[in-house]
Amino acid sequence: MEPEKRVVGVKQSRKAIREGRARRVYLASDADPALTGPVTAECAAAGIPVETGRTMAQLGRACGIAVGASVVAELIL
Repeated sequence: MEPEKRVVGVKQSRKAIREGRARRVYLASDADPALTGPVTAECAAAGIPVETGRTMAQLGRACGIAVGASVVAELIL
C-alpha cells in the first residue's frame, strides 16, 4: 500500500471511516476484538468492506512499519 493512500491504527482509521474517507478497512486476525469490534461496527454502518485475512505483523510489513498494525484503512483519493 502506498503511504499517502492509507492510515494505520485504530484512531486514525476510525476517523477516516467517520469522515467518509475510507474505501476499505483491513483488520488483523490476531488483534484484540475489543479494539477491532467498534471498527467493524462502524464499517458495517458505513457500508465499508472489511478484510481480516492477515496478522498484525503482516499488516505492519505491508504498510512498511516495524511494528504490527491491528487496523489499516485504505483511503479514497
